[in-house]
Amino acid sequence: MKRALVTLVLAAGAAVSLLPFCWMAVAATHDTAELFRSPPPFLPGGHLLHNIAGLQRSVGIGRVLLNSLGTGLVYTAGSALLSAMGGYGLAKYRFRGRGLLLGAVLATMMIPFQVLLVPLFQMMASLGWIDSYQAIVVPFLANSFGILLMRQAFLDFPDELIESARIDGAGDIRTFYRVVLPCVRPQLGALVIFTFMGQWNSFIWPLLMLNTEDKYTVPVALNTLTGLSRVDYSGLMLGSLLATLPLILLFALFQRQFVAGLLGGAVKG
Repeated sequence: MKRALVTLVLAAGAAVSLLPFCWMAVAATHDTAELFRSPPPFLPGGHLLHNIAGLQRSVGIGRVLLNSLGTGLVYTAGSALLSAMGGYGLAKYRFRGRGLLLGAVLATMMIPFQVLLVPLFQMMASLGWIDSYQAIVVPFLANSFGILLMRQAFLDFPDELIESARIDGAGDIRTFYRVVLPCVRPQLGALVIFTFMGQWNSFIWPLLMLNTEDKYTVPVALNTLTGLSRVDYSGLMLGSLLATLPLILLFALFQRQFVAGLLGGAVKG
């Protein structure tokens, strides 16, 4: 009975969590006027193709998805690599000022992003990077959260294996890529998910940097559907649904690494 009760509570919680996604999927197949009927529609409608065509005409949803996918993949790969290298250096190398450097990394997490907007904008303007993809990728490659996450993962890695690789003639770079990095794939997979989701959902910074509609990412493009006098709710629901699908696919691919990465430090031995 206790197990059945727990299962029932979990099923109810899952149903409540899935309800907004189900409504989003249903609303994406209806016209905007139909969404305000009383009672609202609870079954899929017949306007899906019409909404897709309208979304393509208004924001170019195919191009926008490719823009977000390209910037997300580049940022995720670069940030994950730099985070792994930084975490490995802070965890396994002994050098003067290491504690001070670690404190500086921690301190950067306490700075609100809004404080950095003006100096970052001035820096991008001085470099001539306004309205370019590198402006929304390069400034945030050194991720303090990723560095600390990977440092914690590398702290549990045995120093004896690193010394054995060096005795066998492997250099620092080869030891890092061939011996150490494969052993922290769960934590790296969790970092990849967090990093890609953060870049995919980023709105304020791309909105400030990108001026050309052809370069818009998904959140910025969907924001243009909200006008002063009219809001295309069916287009918003369809765009949000299309924007959610890559994240669901990413989590499905890295689900095992994500769970293992989050629980990696919970069990010792």
